[in-house]
Amino acid sequence: MPERARILVVDDDPWLVKMICTVLGERYDCVGAVDGIEGLAKALARPPHLIVSDVMMPRMSGWELVKQVRSHSQLAFVPFIFLSALDSDEDRLYGFRLGADEYLPKPLDIGELALRVEVVLTRLAQLEQAARERVRRAPPKGAPSLRGDLDQIGLSSLLVMLEMERKSGLLVVARDRPEERVRIYLVEGRIFAAQSDDGAVRNADAIYHVLGWKRGQFEFNAFVVEMRDEVEMSTTGLLLEGARRLDEAGRA
Repeated sequence: MPERARILVVDDDPWLVKMICTVLGERYDCVGAVDGIEGLAKALARPPHLIVSDVMMPRMSGWELVKQVRSHSQLAFVPFIFLSALDSDEDRLYGFRLGADEYLPKPLDIGELALRVEVVLTRLAQLEQAARERVRRAPPKGAPSLRGDLDQIGLSSLLVMLEMERKSGLLVVARDRPEERVRIYLVEGRIFAAQSDDGAVRNADAIYHVLGWKRGQFEFNAFVVEMRDEVEMSTTGLLLEGARRLDEAGRA
């Protein structure tokens, strides 16, 4: 990541855009847009390192903007922070399901936004550095790309790593019994399909199923995967929903 990251701020309130860019502009290059259509055009013309967007806007809402952003390969992994007066649990969960990294309520605390921006960009820089290191230490040609135990690296961290490296291939996660084996197909880091060997769980439900495993083995082999996206959720959305379900199960 360059010394000064580029941030795109999208909101139909020009005063708020100016205030955010004034504060963030002390550390980052900041550009504004008045709605999702203009924001998408500016993002495609010059991909930012982070997008901060309102939800309720004319012409194109923030909900639609993040969908459009995630549909373009050059923008698919750009972190996304929502700002919105829609602050119910359902609204926040919907935002995360669409691929948001953070969700801040309005009226906006500009100090909290600055802190969240710093956290998101620092995490991005760390993941990019880790990805470069893993590529440098890649195994010899013909060997499995990655294999290990879930007690050494959790499935959540593994999926984030594969997403950051934009890997395509098959990730197999297994426990001791033959029926406890799930195959996860990835295309450029995104989970396109998943299924247990016994066919009991598929796609998103299969991911939620294995996220609860603390022990087991995994093996990832890289190859070109050509298939339809049957999951249609970002890795972030899957992990957040999986964490919510595990939390609910723990309280039951």
